[in-house]
Amino acid sequence: MTRPLRTLSLADLRRRTSMKWQTYGPDVLPLWVAEMDAPIAPAVQRALTAAIEAGDTGYPMLGPYAEAFAGFARDRWGWTPDVARTRVVSDVMTGAVEVLRLVAPPGSVVVLSPPVYPPFYGFLEAAGWQVREAPLGADGRLDPDAVAAALPGAAAYFLCSPQNPTGVVHSAEELAAVAVLAERHGVRVVVDEVHAPLTHPGETFVPYLSVPGSEDAFVLTSASKGWHLAGLKAALLIGGAATWGDLERLPWVVDHGASHLGVIAHTAALAEGRAWLDALLVDLVENRDLLAALLEEHLPAIRYDVPRATYLAWLNCRDLPAPVAQAPAAWFRAHAAVALNEGAEFGAGGAGHARLNLATTPEILEEAVTRMGRAVARF
Repeated sequence: MTRPLRTLSLADLRRRTSMKWQTYGPDVLPLWVAEMDAPIAPAVQRALTAAIEAGDTGYPMLGPYAEAFAGFARDRWGWTPDVARTRVVSDVMTGAVEVLRLVAPPGSVVVLSPPVYPPFYGFLEAAGWQVREAPLGADGRLDPDAVAAALPGAAAYFLCSPQNPTGVVHSAEELAAVAVLAERHGVRVVVDEVHAPLTHPGETFVPYLSVPGSEDAFVLTSASKGWHLAGLKAALLIGGAATWGDLERLPWVVDHGASHLGVIAHTAALAEGRAWLDALLVDLVENRDLLAALLEEHLPAIRYDVPRATYLAWLNCRDLPAPVAQAPAAWFRAHAAVALNEGAEFGAGGAGHARLNLATTPEILEEAVTRMGRAVARF
């Protein structure tokens, strides 16, 4: 199996027209937005090519996608979601908003556990909900005391699992505690599990709907992050055993944002692209460890907890000189020509951090950290 993150050169990548490679100038190394510097899996390429050649570019059918995900979840995590309680949606964030509309009245409180993916805030606030934070603990894990303090009076808890940007994999015990607290306070739980296929070897991902007490919860997922398919829109909304009534109230137009080619691509990835994913995970583990070594050599003041899932690294830059620590992503982009995500955008606890995308070649990763180290040394 070809190594996905060892395939493309910098010249290859600079020919891409997507957001990651076109937002900044040709001198900048983009390690920010969640796109991978990899070709798509051969199984996905074959499926898309066959569809184009056949003129199969109509409206999507849910069935094969839901069944492919159910098979993947069964084989990977020992959990088989109910296909009958699965709906197709355009993407994870749009689907999350639609299901939150069912369980959280306009103007009500939705709880988040930051630092977390910035669109969580943007989508919720744009839809008119109030955001209340239950920050992760100092160890980067779910803090049951913070969750317990935030849930009273809230309508919903929107959880990220595994956590973006920290790469933390929530444990069965932590998720069970969330379910108990949610039931106690009458709060509905909605979980973004889009990074679950990117759980690293040796770690255990626990699907929220496999946890006791999760029967009235919802999960959003897709193959977009695991197989580099963000431009091919199609995601799944899965309800727990007690959500039949809610799913019946879901507007029928919700599935109209999904792309037929997206459904084809995601289905092929889940059903036939598992070897490619396994090879990718080998690359990611090597990259996360390489990053640790590079930081130790060039930027030892940065604190970095090795992620256990995702291809994202959460860099604590607070011990760097003050102008760097205040807005590290902006500083490194201006002074090292390396684009990262600004930690302050991820909510409470994010200031003084930057998020780095590991899903690139070792050569680009090494050049980026070397540039960053030289810039700080010149300061």
